[in-house]
Amino acid sequence: MRTVTRNFVLGVAVVVVLLLALGALPSYLKSGDPYYLTATAEGNATALDGNASAVNASTLSAQRYPFTTAALENATANGSDGTGQSDPYWRGPVGLKGAFTHSPFDELDALRQRVPEAAADETVLVRHDGTLYRLAVTQQP
Repeated sequence: MRTVTRNFVLGVAVVVVLLLALGALPSYLKSGDPYYLTATAEGNATALDGNASAVNASTLSAQRYPFTTAALENATANGSDGTGQSDPYWRGPVGLKGAFTHSPFDELDALRQRVPEAAADETVLVRHDGTLYRLAVTQQP
């Protein structure tokens, strides 16, 4: 192999490794205040106002919506108060992390796009196992 070709291949390999590291590294950064996706029970889903809509959360994938499904599972497990939250998400320094990682903010935006009528202010209404929940991003554990 010629020296120029070898150097080019090594250069491409280094760039690929750096891009992979840049994509994986931000998820391990834990700086700043943590954010949680919180699910609060609003009551029976059949009591939903006729003008309002809610996202059917029973069909959401845990791979696509990990923060939402974790918050709903915790809310269901808590039973008595019906409040649950996801694992913490740290925004990271200088906003770099947001471009490379999945966040609870992304999930709320996706749910708003799915059923725009379910969005109210900074929250989204979801229906899960016959219960209506209000999802919001909070900073309190």
